[in-house]
Parts: sequence; structure tokens; C-alpha cells
Amino acid sequence: MIDLAFPDGSVRQYTPETTGADIAAGISKSLAKKAVAYALDGELRDLADPVGRSGTLEILTREDPRALELIRHDAAHVMAEAVQALWPGTQVTIGPVIENGFYYDFARETPFTPEDLPVIERKMLEIIRRNAAFRKEVWSREKAREVFAAKGESYKVELVDAIPAGQDLKIYSQGDWFDLCRGPHMVSTGQIGEHFKLMKVAGAYWRGDSSNPMLTRIYGTAFATADQLSAYLTMLEEAEKRDHRRLGREMDLFHFQEEGPGVVFWHGKGWRIFQTLVAYMRRRLAGTYEEVNAPQVLDHSLWETSGHWGWYRGNMFKVTVADDEIEDDRVFALKPMNCPGHVMIFKHGLKSYRELPIRLAEFGSVHRYEPSGALHGLMRVRGFTQDDAHVFCTDEQMAAECLRINDLILSVYRDFGFEEITLKLSTRPEKRVGSDALWDRAEGVMGEVLETIKLQSNGRIQTGVLPGEGAFYGPKFEYTLRDAIGREWQCGTTQVDFNLPERFGAFYIDQSSEKRQPVMIHRAVCGSMERFLGILIENFAGHFPLWLAPVQVVVATITSDADAYASDVAARLRKAGLHVETDLRNEKINYKVREHSLAKVPVILVCGKREAEESTVNLRRLGSRDQQSLDLAAAIELLTDEAVPPDLRRLRDHP
Repeated sequence: MIDLAFPDGSVRQYTPETTGADIAAGISKSLAKKAVAYALDGELRDLADPVGRSGTLEILTREDPRALELIRHDAAHVMAEAVQALWPGTQVTIGPVIENGFYYDFARETPFTPEDLPVIERKMLEIIRRNAAFRKEVWSREKAREVFAAKGESYKVELVDAIPAGQDLKIYSQGDWFDLCRGPHMVSTGQIGEHFKLMKVAGAYWRGDSSNPMLTRIYGTAFATADQLSAYLTMLEEAEKRDHRRLGREMDLFHFQEEGPGVVFWHGKGWRIFQTLVAYMRRRLAGTYEEVNAPQVLDHSLWETSGHWGWYRGNMFKVTVADDEIEDDRVFALKPMNCPGHVMIFKHGLKSYRELPIRLAEFGSVHRYEPSGALHGLMRVRGFTQDDAHVFCTDEQMAAECLRINDLILSVYRDFGFEEITLKLSTRPEKRVGSDALWDRAEGVMGEVLETIKLQSNGRIQTGVLPGEGAFYGPKFEYTLRDAIGREWQCGTTQVDFNLPERFGAFYIDQSSEKRQPVMIHRAVCGSMERFLGILIENFAGHFPLWLAPVQVVVATITSDADAYASDVAARLRKAGLHVETDLRNEKINYKVREHSLAKVPVILVCGKREAEESTVNLRRLGSRDQQSLDLAAAIELLTDEAVPPDLRRLRDHP
């Protein structure tokens, strides 16, 4: 007999052959009807699978958040069946569940088009309403190869051949259609429901290798309820409106071009926002960090010492002398990160324990190779700026420094309006450097820090653990923020590193005049400044708070009689420190207001003959139809106060 613990705290005994379906039926008939799978110690399983061993068991229904992955997995199989039913001879390759949906790659002589998607959806509905049971069989490798070869499924044969000899394979069927799959699946196709949508088609190389044939990938999504699907599609529509690439063009912030793939061509307005962001971060670090700058190009031997040449070389740009006549065969690399340079700065000169912690910060320009297909505006680039810092401290100071970094990160996010934050601890990956004892120590301290942060936040910060997701040199905290339309963005990190100081022989002199290796803490708040700015553009939909806007005020005239006055207004606003433009064109004022509203200018001051005579302005705000007539001096005072950055406002209000 085996002992199974249930969520209500009860423990019951069963035979090992008892299935999840048997257990659900034994609890209640209604649960047996609603059950779609079960979890044993958190592992999802087919409802028809025998339990086999003792553990904690939960019965899942469609309403359980964990069932969403099963709904999407099953929908992918139904999509594949629909495609092969509609276009016989099409080969099915790989079809995983991904974030927010699923996809399948198909091999077909004529690629699919967006017009095919509604046809496939209608066929999927037929299959779902047929409510065929999912059934699992275990085949030998040889049988699987023979069956798929007979069907002309050469890609499946290749997948089967990659499986070690003697290893059995799982085959899932739904009626007459079947596929190679690890599972698990729900009970039948009907449990998928009808709340799905096929999103788009795209090209994809077999196994992601450009030397392989091009396949057609069909993306889809599915949800448990109609409301969830509708909310997701609405979010996508809103995200498209907020796309930073489109807003970047409309607001004249930046552009990309083929001669510089993955690097940003900043325009004046975009660069102004970028520098405002950097200036804000500099002020937040003042007094606690020393800003440094490490070289862009370093000999590859340094990266060999750090371990990056072995671990990360595929993402690094090599640099050699272009002229073959120059006798210099040294190989250099553009730096992909700042940490080795900071270790070199720390090592320059003898350090005492009395000087620790030493906090070195850099807005470092780094370059990393990303495949061209992965590049995505400011969000995924090859050249970017990290708001990087490294803290060198004693082992005893490590927890306090992690807490200090946490306070900084959360404070910065609040200044930009991000209140919903998730913090997760990523633990040791399978491939790593350093002894288990060092990992035990680092994970132990960071686990305690995580609990402290959880208690201090009073539930405002969601916390969790990501097993195996740490860096190769140490565990890390990952900070994820939620934007205005509910999307999550992983930005800040705190990473403890015992490895790099050891590799470079970094040390300080302790109280006993002995050499001691420091703990090195990597930390980033924004991460990539370019990406963070892309997130801000989309979060605010280009409607920046006044302190961050590239053009804060446009002074626009109604008639040419007010040109001189408008120019004087603009001059006084500039003297007060605001970013101002004038619009003296011979155009109707409604045309001017509409144009500057599309450019996301927060404030438009309208000046006509009467305003010039009375020394007033007509103030209009982006997104509002209301107008406010103000004395010019009062308007300047109002806007200059509103344009004070949040950190300076705190200092002013609470000196």
C-alpha cells in the first residue's frame, strides 16, 4: 500500500496500481467529471496513470491555473490533426507549449498563409466537439521509427533516431490521429474548450538551424474561459498600439537600419530621454557608489581567465587588426559585460577590510551577439548600456548589501510607477563553477534575505524560487515588474559571485593582516538602459510624465500676431529649465494641437492676440479636452514644479 496526502490535510492508503481517475471517482462523482489530470508532489500526470508511490496528490480541474498548460498542449495536438486532415501529406514536426500559447511547425511544399487560419480553426472546433479520448501507448523505438517512416513523416523519424537505442517512447492518440509526445494530456479533446485562437504564421528552420529546410510555424493561444481569451486579445491590441518601435517613429526618438543591425541610432529627442534616465540613476547612486569606466576592448586572455571565453564565446564579438600588413596577432573582444573590468579596478592597489564594502558602478556600453531573428527594437539589441555595479564585500556584509540593493531597486521602480513587483531566487544550474560548499553558503544567505524582504514588504512583493536558473557562477535574485497593461518584464538582478574574485586572485587584507577573498555582488537595476526605456515607452504609451518627456511643452500660436509673445513665453520656460518648442506655423490651431498630441507632447500652451495682451496662456494637456487659462508666471511655476524628478522632489520635500 501507498500513503497519499491531500490538500485538506487527510492521508489515505491506496494500492500502487490506483489511477488518478480512480481516486477522483472515490472522492466524488462531480470531481470525477471535472477532473482533467492529477499532480503527484507537483508533477502533472495523466489521469489514467497509476500513482505508483506515496506522496502528496492533487486532482486538477480546468479551472486550476496549472491546467492552462494542458489546455494549450492539447490544443496544439488538435491543431496538428486539423492541418493534416485539411492538407494530407503535410508533415508534423515539433509543437510545444510556449508563454501565452503554443505552436507547431509543419513541413509543406506550399507554406501556410494567414488566410488558412480560420479554416484550421473551424476544423479544430469539429475535432474538439467530437470529444475523442486521449490515449497513451508506449512503443519501442524501432516500432515508432517503422510507423512514422511508413506514413512519410521523415521529420518524426529523425526525432525518433535521436532518442537513445532501447528507450521506449510515448505515443498519444485522439481517435485515429497520433503523435510522439512526452505528455501529459487531459482526458479528451472536449476538455480543451472552444476558447482558442490561431494568431499568426511564420517561417522557422528545422531545429533552428539555417542550414536546414524552412518550415511553416503556426502560433495559437487557448484559455480556460471566454473572458480570459477576450482579455488577452484586448491586451495584445493595446500592446500593438503601445509598440515602442511605432511610437519611436512617431515621436522621432530613434531608428534602426541594416548597416548597424541590433544597435540604436538615437535621435535628439530619444537621446534626451536616455540621458535623463541616466542622470536620474546617477543621482540615485551618488554617495554610495563610485562611478568608474572600464575599457571597451580587452585581450581575450582576460575573458579566458574570467571563464566567459569558454562559457559565453558564442555571444562575444572578436576584434582583430583589419590590416594584414600590421604584425599583431593578438585577439581582443568587445566586452559583453563589465564585471571583469571592475575586478581589475578593485585589484589596483591594496585593499583593507576597513574599506569594504567597495561599490563600483558603471553605465557601461557592452556588445553581445544576438541572432538576427531575435533582435526586437530596443528590447533585444546587440549593443546596449548596462546600469551595472559590483559590490566587493566581506562574507559577513553580504546579506546587508543584498538588502540595500533591494531597497534601491524597489525605490527606483516606484519612481517610475511600477508597484507590482515579483522577486525570485534562482538557484544553482546543472552546469556551474565553484564548490557545492560555496553554493550552499550563497544560496543560504540569499534565501534568508528573500524571507526578510518578504516579511518587510507585508505582501506587496511576490516572492518565489526558480530552481536551476542561476548564473553559472552564483545564485541570483530576479526582479520582475508588471506594466500598465499587465505584462511582466524581468529587469533588475542581484547575483552573488564567489567565482570571479577567485579566478582573478582578488583579495583584501583582513583584521589579522591575512589575505581574504571578497564576495562579489553583481547588481543591475534597469538592466539594459535601452530595454528599460523601451519598457517605459510602452508602459506610458509614449505619454511620459513631464519630468521624463523629451519635449515637455510646445508653445503654439493662433495667429501671427502672437509670434513674438510665444517666443518670449518659450524663452522664459527654457530659462526655468523646461524642454520647449514653438510652433509659429501658419496653420489652424486645431491642426497644431492634433499634430503635437500625436507626438505625445504632454503640455501645449496656446497663445493668441488676447493672451499676448493679458500675459496669459491657454494650457492644454495630452489626453484631455479641458483647457485652462493661466497667468504666464503661474503657468511657469506650475510646470516647473511638475517637472521636478521624483528623487529630487523627495529631497526638496523631506530635506
